[in-house]
Amino acid sequence: MTRDRLTWTVLVVLVWTAMMSFGGVAAETVMLYPNIFGDPPASLDRAREFLVAGGPSDYFPPLGATVVLACLAAAVLTWRDRRLRWWIAGAAVVFVACEFLFSVFFFWPRNEIMFVDPVGTHSPEYLRQVAAEFVAGHRVRLVGGAVTAALAFVALLRWAGRPGTDPADRAGRRATDPADQAA
Repeated sequence: MTRDRLTWTVLVVLVWTAMMSFGGVAAETVMLYPNIFGDPPASLDRAREFLVAGGPSDYFPPLGATVVLACLAAAVLTWRDRRLRWWIAGAAVVFVACEFLFSVFFFWPRNEIMFVDPVGTHSPEYLRQVAAEFVAGHRVRLVGGAVTAALAFVALLRWAGRPGTDPADRAGRRATDPADQAA
């Protein structure tokens, strides 16, 4: 596989996984969150019963790891191209900050309180407060996912529009169009 083909593939994987991650967070926002956080603590109890066979914690960590690995691979493959370097680096930084670090330090402790600690450990007022904080903080993750996907997509577009991506250019500037041959 040529370096151009590998770079193209990695950038497509990065865009695809970043968009899947953002889409998953957006879908979670409109489909799951009204049910999970609609009336704590009763809705939190229902969520515990419902999210037994699988849930967001089964989907997002492997997908997030793939986004990070694709960011690293894209950074290595495109670092010499100044037109792409900062788009890829920006996507990586935003994703790691908003999706990983923010989750570790903000969401994981709240998940423990709402879904891991035994039922009855915390007062209903405290659970309502924690649920409201979780929903408010979720906006950071939503915006971070959108920004990551947009930065990765811009990098892909810039890479695809660089000189040398035209098939005639890759073929050694052979003119394939009769109008080019006349020039």
